[in-house]
Amino acid sequence: MSTLNKTYPSVAVRVALLKKLKTQIKKQEKEICEALAKDLGKPTFESMLTETQFVLAELRHTIKHLRGWAVPKRIPGSMLNFPAKEYIYQHPYGRVLIFAPWNYPFQLTLAPLIGAVAAGNSVVLKPSEMAPNTGAVIKDILTKVFDIKFVTVIEGGPLLAKELLKQQWDYIFYTGSTAIGKEIYQAAAKNLTPVTLELGGKSPCIVHESASLKVAAKRIAWGKFVNTGQTCVAPDFVLVHESVKQQFTQYLISAIKDLYGENPEENTDYGKIINKKHFQRLIGYLEGTKISHGGTSNETSLYIAPTVVDNPSLQSAVMSEEIFGPILPIISYTYEKDLDTILKKYEHSLALYVFANNKEFTNAIIENYAFGGGCINDTLVHLVNNQLPFGGIGNSGIGKYHGKYSFDTFSHSKAIVKRSKLENPLRYAPYKKKTKLIKLLYRFIN
Repeated sequence: MSTLNKTYPSVAVRVALLKKLKTQIKKQEKEICEALAKDLGKPTFESMLTETQFVLAELRHTIKHLRGWAVPKRIPGSMLNFPAKEYIYQHPYGRVLIFAPWNYPFQLTLAPLIGAVAAGNSVVLKPSEMAPNTGAVIKDILTKVFDIKFVTVIEGGPLLAKELLKQQWDYIFYTGSTAIGKEIYQAAAKNLTPVTLELGGKSPCIVHESASLKVAAKRIAWGKFVNTGQTCVAPDFVLVHESVKQQFTQYLISAIKDLYGENPEENTDYGKIINKKHFQRLIGYLEGTKISHGGTSNETSLYIAPTVVDNPSLQSAVMSEEIFGPILPIISYTYEKDLDTILKKYEHSLALYVFANNKEFTNAIIENYAFGGGCINDTLVHLVNNQLPFGGIGNSGIGKYHGKYSFDTFSHSKAIVKRSKLENPLRYAPYKKKTKLIKLLYRFIN
């Protein structure tokens, strides 16, 4: 038996820890939902749908498949190495730093943690200080499940984050704004630390003239206003063909009323803005705009009604930054070249949604534009399948996760060739008369 020290937890230990985490989340699910209600005004159903049950599903999937993911994968060998056996080994990076956001403070904290632990890393986790109640519950849960040498939860604000970034890490995972993501990237570059950056951007939603308008309106309203619009992949604005814009807008307003009633402020299914800073930012977006629906607010309760803005200028404040709140601009387009101009202005979004019953049109959008992920004739639901990768491109992020993609993200793939005593003399000098043979071999090795 080897006397070498084993630095990383075995797969069996990782599985046991993840099972323990699953059990503890189930025990404290009510407490988690209560914390989410305090921080974001989330109804219990929404907290379960988008936070606790999402995480539990991720845990079940990871626990079920982890042993298979972690087994060294034998791959076809190269003739140049013959005779040999060739493998890919998955190895933990080591010390991982995870920065979590405030908008889905449970899901977006635990989901990357699951991947990091599954891959065998130790983790220092900083929950968002802007969702303190949820952060406290997370710390309580993780302290009960993990030894401090595996997972450490550190609470604090931007100053703590800066101090953490001064340390050397083996991997950094950040979810949040593009501006802060760039700062994270710069700090990581000093030590050549690999990163995953889950960022945002203005995710467009296109409604083609062939779309089923009533269905589109309902699904867009849900995708936009769930979590009070504070979702990184929410439709940020809607591009509607001018021939159906008026009818679509009417359906959209009706869908909002169906979801939240005539007075959403009194509806317990509708949440609140995270804090006064973000409330004032969102109210500022409404200045000078034409409001088709909503627009009412209450700073005391951090309430902003589901709001529809009609044809704002592309140079306006509401179209210059990611909204991240319950304000939905509706912009008409006439020709596909107009659509192309707007989409290129907001390229590399985290998500893109298309509502159309024209396959040629939808295929052209998917193939011609770069974005993180999206849906045809729906919104948000591409996040549900843990066999699909989630991540951005360009300004919307670097890297991907969910399911096995999380395990792969937090693992270094080591290429290993195991040779026998049998020798292949081709590679050795003298090289005379071997030129034609090596050319021939390279034609067939892969």
